[in-house]
Amino acid sequence: MSYSLNTTVINTINKQKPDSAIILCHGYGGDGKDISILANYWKNYLPKTVFICPDAPEKCAVSPTGYQWFDLLDQTKDEILTKSLVAELKLNNLIDEVKSNFDLSSNKIILCGFSQGCMISLQTGLKREDKINSIIGYSGKVIDVKHIENNIRSKPEIILMHGDKDEVVPVSFLLEAKELFNKMNYKIHTKIFENCEHRIPQEGSSLGLEFIKKQLY
Repeated sequence: MSYSLNTTVINTINKQKPDSAIILCHGYGGDGKDISILANYWKNYLPKTVFICPDAPEKCAVSPTGYQWFDLLDQTKDEILTKSLVAELKLNNLIDEVKSNFDLSSNKIILCGFSQGCMISLQTGLKREDKINSIIGYSGKVIDVKHIENNIRSKPEIILMHGDKDEVVPVSFLLEAKELFNKMNYKIHTKIFENCEHRIPQEGSSLGLEFIKKQLY
């Protein structure tokens, strides 16, 4: 099976068709193998799910071995939004490829992202007309609140998690997102981890797993 982005695929089902897929989007400067660590934990409890861990489409400006969904250096807010729209198209293509490759409907696909991967997952998932199952976001934010307010096309269930000591993407962005989604009558779950910096703690991976089980199994 081919994909438009270089992709790590974790599929424990062998020749059987999976019932669902989780697409995991890594953070700024990371790659698909980084976030596949989370998939390798979850796969032990989700036997009918395939995990898709793409490399973001661009080489990272500050990490020669890593990738970025869009550039964050010396960019205005409008430039960041414009570049994120390009990444959104590419992630949408990948979602369509996963649907086609595994003959899955959109409501059997979950988007999961960390940091910049959370940002692009939220923007992409909320704007798709064919509603995906849900979005799991760690340590991220809504890239442009006004853009999302004006362009939401579907309402997948959302869980957002964040460390209270995050200095890379401050926890205030989780509160901003929660306020936005509540205002738009979204079903959203949130969790703030105490004494946690910019990372996914063990509790975060466990909560993500419980959320997936409720959504898919």
